[in-house]
Amino acid sequence: MRNITVASSGEDSAVNQYQSTMDATHGLVHSCVMKLRQERSATERPLVSVVDDDESVRESLPDLLTEFGFAARAFSSAKEFLSSDWADQTRCLILDIAMPGMSGPELQQELKLRRREIPIVFITAQRDETIRARVLKQGAAGFLLKPFSDTALLAAIKTALQVT
Repeated sequence: MRNITVASSGEDSAVNQYQSTMDATHGLVHSCVMKLRQERSATERPLVSVVDDDESVRESLPDLLTEFGFAARAFSSAKEFLSSDWADQTRCLILDIAMPGMSGPELQQELKLRRREIPIVFITAQRDETIRARVLKQGAAGFLLKPFSDTALLAAIKTALQVT
């Protein structure tokens, strides 16, 4: 028996590493089965995407969302989200208000122009009631002030997805 490490390619490689003492051929077959199971279970869970320029938010929220039972992806900008293959699969969007380039409300408008109806939960550290009122009037499913609790986030996502 040989010790092998199998890791998926891409951004999730650190998360999906798998240590095995199987022989190399059997280990590769096993890793393919494991990857198919992960992909299948990820597709069965609603995808919640996070768009925030704050690295700490992009690193922590996907872990929390996964604990809640959702599939999760994080993006550093609206442009990165729009150009990804994940935009069409996203069932709920956690979106920062203030970002360089395209802001959260601007992304909300762009999605409307593209006829993409994705429920949005806005998150922000800005305590500006006019922005809150405007994005909610334009169809946002929720609005949370940073820092927010895990339960407040989960409740906002469930409302956005209309899940009880």
